[in-house]
Amino acid sequence: MRATRLFILGALADGGPMHGHKIRAAAQLDRVELWADVKPGSLYGALRRMADEGVIEVVRTEQEGNLPARTVYGITGKGRAELATLIRSVLADTSLRPDPIQLVLLHRGEIGAGELRDAAQARRDSYARQLDFWRRLRAEATPHLTRLEAVAFDHSLVRLEAEVTWHDRLLAELDDMAAEQE
Repeated sequence: MRATRLFILGALADGGPMHGHKIRAAAQLDRVELWADVKPGSLYGALRRMADEGVIEVVRTEQEGNLPARTVYGITGKGRAELATLIRSVLADTSLRPDPIQLVLLHRGEIGAGELRDAAQARRDSYARQLDFWRRLRAEATPHLTRLEAVAFDHSLVRLEAEVTWHDRLLAELDDMAAEQE
């Protein structure tokens, strides 16, 4: 929810008042669901909740032709204060998210060496496919990225590269362990 609030408040602070459809379109255009925990479908509910809380406000209602009326939202002073607080909170949050793979390795004897190796290989291959996808996406986006957007993009690449590297090490260890048991 924090990321959704940050996205909405940031969009309104940067782009001025806009309706939910425009905010959702921006989220889809930026493909925000790939790099942040923001689901475009959750934006409308969040907009209503945030308006009820007073961090955004209804500026007006617009209707073009036969299209349904659209509510235009703007950020309030309270919303700008929350946006600054959210930004500071995200910048201060350096906690490493736990990965249950570490627990799996502690209890590996429950599934057998072959199954563990196959699963580790599948995880590694999945991360490698994601890395390839992100590299292609980065190449396509490069002409349109600001300097800081490029750095943000590279954050995902570096994290995926680290996962592939770690899984390569895990697979090598599993292979060494299997060879020692022969």
